[in-house]
Amino acid sequence: MFDLKNKKIFVAGHNGMVGSSIINQLNSLNLKVLIAEKNEIDLTDFSLVNNWFEKNKPEVVVIAAAKVGGIHANRSYPVQFLLDNLKIQNNLIEISYKHDVKKLLFLGSSCIYPKNSPQPIKEDYLLTSPLEKTNEWYALAKISGLKLCQAYRKQYGCDFISLMPTNLYGPNDNFHPIDSHVPAALLRRFHIAKINKHKSVEVWGTGKPKREFMHVSDLAKASIFLLENYSSMSHINVGTGKEISILEFAYLIKKIVGFEGNIILDNTKPDGTYLKRLDTSKINKMGWFPNIELEKGLKMTYEWAIKNKVFENEN
Repeated sequence: MFDLKNKKIFVAGHNGMVGSSIINQLNSLNLKVLIAEKNEIDLTDFSLVNNWFEKNKPEVVVIAAAKVGGIHANRSYPVQFLLDNLKIQNNLIEISYKHDVKKLLFLGSSCIYPKNSPQPIKEDYLLTSPLEKTNEWYALAKISGLKLCQAYRKQYGCDFISLMPTNLYGPNDNFHPIDSHVPAALLRRFHIAKINKHKSVEVWGTGKPKREFMHVSDLAKASIFLLENYSSMSHINVGTGKEISILEFAYLIKKIVGFEGNIILDNTKPDGTYLKRLDTSKINKMGWFPNIELEKGLKMTYEWAIKNKVFENEN
């Protein structure tokens, strides 16, 4: 078991949904957390990152920093989704090796897997067939990060590991009207429709694709569990093992928000991969399981958004 006690743990991407949740969990365990504010470090700048490491001397690094977004954002900004993510992760991984970081956790994404993977998706299915075109730029960056961790482990014996989470939602998610992922996008859309007394809400695609959704605090707990208990060349999946259709998911959001109108499907918008559910047997055999049910987690997220005035001034 890797002991995190008394070690300085740097969480890159602390303002994001994943990074902030991991920090909350680390703080609850009274562990030493390091963060780097944007005004003191640009993660795409090798020199600035290297100087920060020299000054702060982190012993454990969690890479939760990334440029993320939904289908529209991936299609609109392919350069940023590929280049910015490559710069961020390459800098952090290389500099972690240079400064003798004892343990590194790289957080990837389930979109690294082929579009037509057999279900549920096992870790071994990586690079067995083509990617989903709507998010291949982000996926290629994440695959590169995973492989770079493997390369450092193989060549230099670094204890660098990679975690591939399923689709996430929760506090500090991106609620942008166009560039957000499905849970945040629909919570926002249904809330605005409710307060403006709209008669209907539009949902992209056919509603038929199925997705797996996990609350980010479950991922945070899994991240710490793996830092302490996992050391392997292979990446490892983290998810719930349960999927729901986008249409069913929309009706669940409608119920939680309290919207009384209709749902209209926009078939002109892309569906993305039809079915994506991770095989989580590997981490389950180690003794880790998620504990937040979907409806409960979505209610918690909606309540957080209202409390933090995420939808304020929407009309």
